[in-house]
Amino acid sequence: MTIKQIKNYLETAENVSFQLQNGTLVPEHFHITEVGIITKQFIDCGGTIRNEKVINFQLWNANDFEHRLNPQKLLNIIALSEKILELGDLEIEVEYQSDTIGKYDLDFDGENFILLNKQTNCLASDKCGIPNEKLRINMADLVNVNNCKPGGGCC
Repeated sequence: MTIKQIKNYLETAENVSFQLQNGTLVPEHFHITEVGIITKQFIDCGGTIRNEKVINFQLWNANDFEHRLNPQKLLNIIALSEKILELGDLEIEVEYQSDTIGKYDLDFDGENFILLNKQTNCLASDKCGIPNEKLRINMADLVNVNNCKPGGGCC
């Protein structure tokens, strides 16, 4: 989800709630403690230099049960961040504390912002020797290919 998309959702949202992909809701007394830009420059295992840039939201649970983040307040935080940090319409990555700080992609289901689990991946599988995933075939299914039968001389 991009910054433009979240702003569009917030324009009509009644509240701001985040949910993990497993259905667990982030406690409603969370705070967004950071909005920033994260730039990552790296080299992949195939030798290609890569640059990534995302907008980062950090969610934090406080013992402050009296305050709730409403859509307009989050829109104001985003507007200030856009003005000062010149965010642009980048993808949003969310940091949220679980066993360690987790990084999530963001989606919206019409009611909640969904924290989507991120996955690692090899970015240069064609250069570093990772084979393509082989198609798994059940050998019993091969019996009926072209009317080939065991003992029939065709295999």
